[in-house]
Amino acid sequence: MAGSLSYDLRKRVLLAVSEGLSHRQAGARFAVSASSISRWQAREREQGDARPRAMGGDQKSHHVDAHKEAILEALGPERDRTIEEVRAALREQGLIFGFRAIQRFFKRHAITRKKRPRTPPSRTAPTS
Repeated sequence: MAGSLSYDLRKRVLLAVSEGLSHRQAGARFAVSASSISRWQAREREQGDARPRAMGGDQKSHHVDAHKEAILEALGPERDRTIEEVRAALREQGLIFGFRAIQRFFKRHAITRKKRPRTPPSRTAPTS
């Protein structure tokens, strides 16, 4: 994923434009596109500076979290259904989520479904 250009570069480009260069001339001088300069200038007008927005991060978890009760209900009374079984139960309600979306939901809410017995203590050494 490409990173945003530095705030220092943005300030220098916008300063050059304010001193009389056109967007194309400033773009050629600083090796950026004229359309980027236009966006930076609009951003500076709207929020007071041309700092880049935050990149990455979660964009869609709120969609899955909005159906938290339905997902927890689909886990069953013992809370031991597999992700595919949960997805099938949700599909019957008209809710369609991907395998990984449900998996991330479980991780976010610390829901585990392990059915293994605990490891027995070691006879030769403490396990802590």
